[in-house]
Amino acid sequence: MNTLAEENHLKSIYHLSLNSTSVSTNQLAALLNTKASSVTDMLKKLSDKGLINYTPYQGVSLTAAGEKIAVNIIRKHRLWEYFLVEKLGFKWDQVHEMAEELEHISSNELIDQLDKFMDYPKYDPHGDPIPDCNGLFKIHNLKAVSSVGINEGGVICGVRDHSAPFLQYLEKQELIIGKTILVKDIIEFDRSVILQSEGKQIQISREVANNLLISV
Repeated sequence: MNTLAEENHLKSIYHLSLNSTSVSTNQLAALLNTKASSVTDMLKKLSDKGLINYTPYQGVSLTAAGEKIAVNIIRKHRLWEYFLVEKLGFKWDQVHEMAEELEHISSNELIDQLDKFMDYPKYDPHGDPIPDCNGLFKIHNLKAVSSVGINEGGVICGVRDHSAPFLQYLEKQELIIGKTILVKDIIEFDRSVILQSEGKQIQISREVANNLLISV
Protein backbone atom coordinates (compact mmCIF):
# COMPACT_ATOMS: atom_id res chain seq x y z
CA MET A 1 0.00 0.00 0.00
CA ASN A 2 1.16 3.52 -0.82
CA THR A 3 1.08 6.45 1.57
CA LEU A 4 -1.04 9.56 0.99
CA ALA A 5 2.10 11.55 0.15
CA GLU A 6 3.23 8.93 -2.37
CA GLU A 7 -0.18 8.95 -4.05
CA ASN A 8 -0.18 12.75 -4.24
CA HIS A 9 3.23 12.72 -5.91
CA LEU A 10 2.14 10.10 -8.45
CA LYS A 11 -1.03 12.03 -9.26
CA SER A 12 0.93 15.27 -9.64
CA ILE A 13 3.48 13.64 -11.95
CA TYR A 14 0.61 12.33 -14.08
CA HIS A 15 -1.01 15.77 -14.39
CA LEU A 16 2.28 17.48 -15.24
CA SER A 17 3.21 14.78 -17.75
CA LEU A 18 0.11 15.57 -19.82
CA ASN A 19 2.02 18.57 -21.17
CA SER A 20 5.56 17.17 -21.06
CA THR A 21 7.33 13.84 -21.53
CA SER A 22 9.51 14.51 -18.49
CA VAL A 23 8.63 16.29 -15.26
CA SER A 24 11.20 18.25 -13.26
CA THR A 25 11.66 18.26 -9.50
CA ASN A 26 10.99 22.00 -9.39
CA GLN A 27 7.70 21.59 -11.27
CA LEU A 28 6.58 19.00 -8.76
CA ALA A 29 7.66 21.11 -5.80
CA ALA A 30 5.71 24.09 -7.13
CA LEU A 31 2.55 22.06 -7.74
CA LEU A 32 2.73 20.35 -4.34
CA ASN A 33 3.79 23.55 -2.57
CA THR A 34 6.76 21.89 -0.92
CA LYS A 35 10.57 21.98 -1.00
CA ALA A 36 12.49 20.50 -3.92
CA SER A 37 14.61 18.51 -1.47
CA SER A 38 11.49 16.85 -0.05
CA VAL A 39 10.35 15.97 -3.55
CA THR A 40 13.75 14.46 -4.35
CA ASP A 41 13.53 12.20 -1.28
CA MET A 42 10.07 11.04 -2.32
CA LEU A 43 11.14 10.40 -5.91
CA LYS A 44 13.87 8.08 -4.68
CA LYS A 45 11.29 6.09 -2.70
CA LEU A 46 8.92 5.87 -5.66
CA SER A 47 11.76 4.83 -7.93
CA ASP A 48 12.74 2.06 -5.50
CA LYS A 49 9.13 0.83 -5.65
CA GLY A 50 9.24 0.74 -9.46
CA LEU A 51 6.53 3.37 -9.81
CA ILE A 52 8.57 6.03 -11.61
CA ASN A 53 11.55 6.37 -13.93
CA TYR A 54 13.88 8.79 -12.19
CA THR A 55 17.36 10.04 -12.98
CA PRO A 56 18.64 13.02 -10.96
CA TYR A 57 18.65 16.27 -12.97
CA GLN A 58 16.99 14.55 -15.92
CA GLY A 59 13.36 14.57 -14.83
CA VAL A 60 10.85 11.90 -13.91
CA SER A 61 8.14 9.88 -15.64
CA LEU A 62 5.67 7.26 -14.49
CA THR A 63 6.15 3.56 -15.10
CA ALA A 64 3.12 1.54 -16.20
CA ALA A 65 2.55 0.55 -12.57
CA GLY A 66 2.82 4.15 -11.40
CA GLU A 67 0.45 5.40 -14.08
CA LYS A 68 -2.13 2.77 -13.13
CA ILE A 69 -2.10 4.00 -9.52
CA ALA A 70 -2.27 7.66 -10.57
CA VAL A 71 -5.22 7.12 -12.91
CA ASN A 72 -7.06 5.15 -10.20
CA ILE A 73 -6.60 8.05 -7.76
CA ILE A 74 -7.93 10.47 -10.38
CA ARG A 75 -10.88 8.15 -11.01
CA LYS A 76 -11.76 8.14 -7.31
CA HIS A 77 -11.37 11.92 -7.06
CA ARG A 78 -13.68 12.63 -9.99
CA LEU A 79 -16.28 10.07 -8.95
CA TRP A 80 -16.43 11.60 -5.49
CA GLU A 81 -16.79 15.08 -6.99
CA TYR A 82 -19.67 13.85 -9.12
CA PHE A 83 -21.31 12.18 -6.10
CA LEU A 84 -20.95 15.28 -3.92
CA VAL A 85 -22.52 17.55 -6.54
CA GLU A 86 -25.15 15.28 -8.07
CA LYS A 87 -26.24 13.29 -5.01
CA LEU A 88 -25.47 15.53 -2.02
CA GLY A 89 -26.16 18.91 -3.57
CA PHE A 90 -22.80 20.59 -3.12
CA LYS A 91 -21.75 23.25 -5.63
CA TRP A 92 -18.93 22.63 -8.08
CA ASP A 93 -16.70 25.12 -6.29
CA GLN A 94 -17.03 23.28 -2.94
CA VAL A 95 -16.02 19.72 -3.77
CA HIS A 96 -12.35 19.71 -4.79
CA GLU A 97 -10.86 19.70 -1.30
CA MET A 98 -13.38 17.11 -0.08
CA ALA A 99 -12.52 14.85 -3.00
CA GLU A 100 -8.80 15.37 -2.25
CA GLU A 101 -9.41 13.54 1.04
CA LEU A 102 -11.86 10.93 -0.27
CA GLU A 103 -9.62 9.93 -3.19
CA HIS A 104 -7.27 8.13 -0.79
CA ILE A 105 -9.89 5.60 0.34
CA SER A 106 -8.25 2.30 -0.57
CA SER A 107 -11.30 0.10 -1.26
CA ASN A 108 -11.69 -0.36 -5.00
CA GLU A 109 -14.86 -2.37 -4.32
CA LEU A 110 -16.43 0.72 -2.74
CA ILE A 111 -15.42 2.88 -5.72
CA ASP A 112 -16.79 0.35 -8.21
CA GLN A 113 -20.11 0.28 -6.34
CA LEU A 114 -20.16 4.08 -6.22
CA ASP A 115 -19.59 4.16 -9.99
CA LYS A 116 -22.43 1.68 -10.53
CA PHE A 117 -24.76 3.54 -8.15
CA MET A 118 -24.33 6.71 -10.21
CA ASP A 119 -24.81 4.83 -13.52
CA TYR A 120 -21.19 5.17 -14.64
CA PRO A 121 -20.81 8.94 -15.24
CA LYS A 122 -18.33 9.91 -17.96
CA TYR A 123 -17.42 13.41 -16.78
CA ASP A 124 -17.09 15.11 -13.41
CA PRO A 125 -18.81 18.43 -12.53
CA HIS A 126 -15.88 20.39 -14.00
CA GLY A 127 -16.02 18.56 -17.33
CA ASP A 128 -13.01 16.32 -16.72
CA PRO A 129 -13.31 12.71 -18.00
CA ILE A 130 -13.76 9.99 -15.38
CA PRO A 131 -11.64 6.87 -15.97
CA ASP A 132 -13.53 3.57 -15.85
CA CYS A 133 -12.49 0.57 -13.77
CA ASN A 134 -9.89 -0.31 -16.42
CA GLY A 135 -8.38 3.18 -16.42
CA LEU A 136 -9.89 4.08 -19.79
CA PHE A 137 -11.65 7.36 -20.45
CA LYS A 138 -12.91 9.47 -23.31
CA ILE A 139 -11.13 12.78 -23.82
CA HIS A 140 -13.05 15.85 -24.97
CA ASN A 141 -11.72 17.70 -28.01
CA LEU A 142 -11.86 21.08 -26.30
CA LYS A 143 -10.57 24.55 -27.09
CA ALA A 144 -9.98 27.51 -24.82
CA VAL A 145 -12.33 30.41 -25.55
CA SER A 146 -9.20 32.52 -26.09
CA SER A 147 -8.26 30.37 -29.09
CA VAL A 148 -11.45 30.85 -31.12
CA GLY A 149 -12.31 33.78 -33.35
CA ILE A 150 -15.14 36.25 -33.61
CA ASN A 151 -18.51 34.66 -34.47
CA GLU A 152 -17.19 31.28 -33.32
CA GLY A 153 -18.32 29.44 -30.23
CA GLY A 154 -19.60 26.22 -28.76
CA VAL A 155 -20.77 24.53 -25.58
CA ILE A 156 -18.89 25.02 -22.30
CA CYS A 157 -17.55 21.57 -21.41
CA GLY A 158 -14.67 22.15 -19.02
CA VAL A 159 -12.33 24.44 -17.11
CA ARG A 160 -8.57 24.52 -16.62
CA ASP A 161 -8.73 26.36 -13.31
CA HIS A 162 -10.55 24.41 -10.57
CA SER A 163 -10.06 27.01 -7.84
CA ALA A 164 -13.13 28.06 -5.88
CA PRO A 165 -12.85 31.81 -6.75
CA PHE A 166 -12.71 31.04 -10.48
CA LEU A 167 -15.67 28.64 -10.36
CA GLN A 168 -17.66 31.10 -8.25
CA TYR A 169 -16.95 33.81 -10.82
CA LEU A 170 -18.17 31.59 -13.67
CA GLU A 171 -21.32 30.70 -11.74
CA LYS A 172 -22.04 34.38 -11.10
CA GLN A 173 -21.65 35.07 -14.83
CA GLU A 174 -23.79 31.97 -15.61
CA LEU A 175 -20.92 30.50 -17.61
CA ILE A 176 -21.46 26.93 -16.48
CA ILE A 177 -21.05 23.46 -17.99
CA GLY A 178 -23.55 22.94 -20.81
CA LYS A 179 -24.06 26.63 -21.63
CA THR A 180 -23.74 27.61 -25.31
CA ILE A 181 -21.65 30.72 -25.97
CA LEU A 182 -20.58 32.76 -29.00
CA VAL A 183 -17.60 35.12 -29.27
CA LYS A 184 -19.02 38.44 -30.43
CA ASP A 185 -15.88 40.57 -30.19
CA ILE A 186 -12.26 40.59 -29.00
CA ILE A 187 -11.05 43.88 -27.51
CA GLU A 188 -7.74 44.80 -29.14
CA PHE A 189 -6.39 46.71 -26.11
CA ASP A 190 -6.29 43.84 -23.61
CA ARG A 191 -7.61 40.88 -25.66
CA SER A 192 -10.62 40.56 -23.39
CA VAL A 193 -13.56 38.76 -24.98
CA ILE A 194 -17.21 39.72 -25.43
CA LEU A 195 -19.42 36.63 -25.24
CA GLN A 196 -23.06 36.20 -26.13
CA SER A 197 -25.14 33.63 -24.29
CA GLU A 198 -28.91 33.30 -24.20
CA GLY A 199 -29.48 36.79 -25.58
CA LYS A 200 -27.12 38.68 -23.27
CA GLN A 201 -23.50 39.78 -23.60
CA ILE A 202 -20.74 39.11 -21.06
CA GLN A 203 -17.22 40.55 -21.10
CA ILE A 204 -14.48 38.29 -19.72
CA SER A 205 -10.75 38.85 -19.29
CA ARG A 206 -8.10 37.09 -21.35
CA GLU A 207 -7.19 34.98 -18.30
CA VAL A 208 -10.77 33.77 -17.92
CA ALA A 209 -10.93 33.03 -21.67
CA ASN A 210 -7.73 30.96 -21.35
CA ASN A 211 -9.27 28.83 -18.60
CA LEU A 212 -12.76 28.33 -20.06
CA LEU A 213 -13.02 25.34 -22.40
CA ILE A 214 -15.63 24.73 -25.07
CA SER A 215 -16.52 21.96 -27.49
CA VAL A 216 -16.72 23.43 -30.98
